[in-house]
Amino acid sequence: MRTPTVLLSATLLIGTLAGPATATEPVSVARAPVAPTSVPSPTVAGPIPATARPGDPSHNYPFFATDQDLRSFGYVEEEYFIEGTASGHHYKTRIVVRRPASHRKFNGTAIVEWYNVTNTFDYEVIWSRSWRHMLEAGYVWVGVSAQQSGVHSGRGLKAWNPNRYGTLDLTDGGTVTDDSLSYEVFSQAAQALLHPQGANPLPGLNVRTLIATGQSQSASRLTTYANEAHAAAPIYDAIAIIDGGVQLRTDLTTKIFKTSSEYDVLSNQAARRQPDTDRFVSWEIAGASHSDRHAYLVNNAIRLRDAGVSGLLAGPTAPCVAPARSNVPYEYVLDAMFDHIVRWVRQGIQPPAGPKIEVTDTTTRPAIATRDAYQIIQGGIRLAAVAAPTERNTGWNSGLTPDRDSACQQGGTWIPFDGTTLRTLYPTHAGYVHAVRQSTEQNLRDGFLVPADADATIHAAERADIP
Repeated sequence: MRTPTVLLSATLLIGTLAGPATATEPVSVARAPVAPTSVPSPTVAGPIPATARPGDPSHNYPFFATDQDLRSFGYVEEEYFIEGTASGHHYKTRIVVRRPASHRKFNGTAIVEWYNVTNTFDYEVIWSRSWRHMLEAGYVWVGVSAQQSGVHSGRGLKAWNPNRYGTLDLTDGGTVTDDSLSYEVFSQAAQALLHPQGANPLPGLNVRTLIATGQSQSASRLTTYANEAHAAAPIYDAIAIIDGGVQLRTDLTTKIFKTSSEYDVLSNQAARRQPDTDRFVSWEIAGASHSDRHAYLVNNAIRLRDAGVSGLLAGPTAPCVAPARSNVPYEYVLDAMFDHIVRWVRQGIQPPAGPKIEVTDTTTRPAIATRDAYQIIQGGIRLAAVAAPTERNTGWNSGLTPDRDSACQQGGTWIPFDGTTLRTLYPTHAGYVHAVRQSTEQNLRDGFLVPADADATIHAAERADIP
């Protein structure tokens, strides 16, 4: 668990200014109760017993069960089945819950992630990025299997363990051939947390704030969900859309927070920008990739364990023009985002506006952007990795072969600076630490970091062999 070690005085000072409040502080606005009849409450069964340890060939444990030490944080992981009717069709699917074992640890907010099924199995991107902050700050995380591919494909739940998941069905016996039920299923998963019928997935925990989230493919589903299903029957207090999606309706009443990596800005989001309002905020992160090194290192072992596949290699051996995967810690920005959403919903405190990446032409793909002498993009939220760089981190890459181009593009790049460049930028180690500290403390003041991540950034700089 991260402990503040080097920024104590700065944190105390900045905390009295404009830094983000923690998600656990007292609030003045309680959650407006959602009428149980506005969205049907599914029947909840569970927790579904897990008789084997993760990795056991029997697969009798939750697919993608985390390998993080939840017990050390006072957390438990449980799986539940939810069953109901959506658009007149019967369905049954699963949710995975990672929650504090005691109500004293819970901060009152549940983050509900729409599983990404781009690879035809359930994949939890947001958890992979922000798991540590969620556990330390007392959030509940819930994953929802809302789409057919994650349940019914050859790598889906039913094929992975027919005994455990054989009764799950998002097709109503084969009569529904698309994902048209997914939006209502996702809303009903929220009702399973707020007004459970049958088993209670959050025993002893009172949810005051409910945040929907998803990345990439799931972000695209969430924008449609926000524009249509949720607009007609709102149940989430806020929706956090990460790396993707079309433009949002301007008459939505639900608070929407959108973040975009450099890759996503250059791919399509620069042409879809919308101005911030009292209900919509958008951040863009310089140097961040759609699929970054941190998330890869967190989830790749689990992907190999349960799906038998690895992501794009995080290094110079990847089949890309440049070494794959940006080192910009995207997760730090998401940590701050979730805390801001809580304040926004409960207290009406508007999150800070984020600077935009400097794009000069959106008619090409990638869009044309301004870059410095080291080919680092200009503008956007600038964490120390790009503000005090020791390597070139970018959100875009290219494949050595056409079949790898898309994956390489999304992975971005990291190219270490040579010794001469490092000595030119930072003649002394103290000078490097000063540059990191200066940029990090500014990001903390601006609200783009939480104190623990700021401390971790500066502590890493103090330990780094730079120059």
